[in-house]
Amino acid sequence: MNFEKIEEAYDLLLENVQTIQNALGTNIYDAMIEQNVAYLADQAEQEVVLTNNKKLKNLNLTAEEWRRAFQFLFIKANQTEPLQYNHQFTPDSIGFLVTFLLDELVQGDLVSVLEIGSGTGNLAQTILNHSQKKIDYLGIEVDDLLIDLSASMADVMHSAISFAQGDAARPQILKESQVVISDLPIGYYPDDAVAKRYQVASSTEHTYAHHLLMEQALKYLEQDGYAIFLAPNDLLTSPQSDLLKTWIKDHASLVAMVTLPTNLFGNQQMAKSIFVLQKKMQQTSQAFVYPLQDLQNVEAMHDFADSFKKWKAEHAI
Repeated sequence: MNFEKIEEAYDLLLENVQTIQNALGTNIYDAMIEQNVAYLADQAEQEVVLTNNKKLKNLNLTAEEWRRAFQFLFIKANQTEPLQYNHQFTPDSIGFLVTFLLDELVQGDLVSVLEIGSGTGNLAQTILNHSQKKIDYLGIEVDDLLIDLSASMADVMHSAISFAQGDAARPQILKESQVVISDLPIGYYPDDAVAKRYQVASSTEHTYAHHLLMEQALKYLEQDGYAIFLAPNDLLTSPQSDLLKTWIKDHASLVAMVTLPTNLFGNQQMAKSIFVLQKKMQQTSQAFVYPLQDLQNVEAMHDFADSFKKWKAEHAI
């Protein structure tokens, strides 16, 4: 990976996006989509955009270099036009952890993956770029802006991934996948009529959206498949946790829980851990529980990986 090329690509992208934004009087995210369209079509009304796009093509960026350049662009955009917290992209360090767990848990070279709430597509692209597996990926996302962003960036990167727009809490016609992943949104789901169809539904208040999406996720999971969730730290102790734990007991087993450093999350109330569920009726082995203190410490990450592999071998996972 060439960081000088990434920096150059970011500068070119930023100039183009700001040029388009000023010309169209739009927000920076719509301008990013227009930039991607201009890049792919080799067409633009502004000469500087055409010139910069030619320079971008000559850089011959890899998919990972593109991802990093887009990521820097999102960081810049978020400084002036912040996305809501649930729309922020998943940090790379967490993406690498999810990729490691996927590679370790699933056998075979080809893995079908469904992401619920695919957002900007950064987690998807992180997995595709770093997994040892060949990934058959589909992301579902309710927000039309995020769908357009993620799909246009995937086209620029020539990524073989697909996105579909829809409210994942409502029934969708989707094939079963070997793995379901989700950086779950935190908050209440507003439609009680939809929520009451679920086992985890609360009878006294709005139901947590992340509880609904966890239950829905298992409907799209193959038997014995794995669901990898980024979920609130208090998932198993929150006021509605008894409903969730009853559902888990009936439909899944807890495979792993990895707590994450709270400094990864700007808002401590939004801090999350990784929960891995398997779609099976009985708990057949003791869950892997590991507190990660520092995702930037190489030795600590090696210790985590070694501990997980040892646990997996001992429990014949």
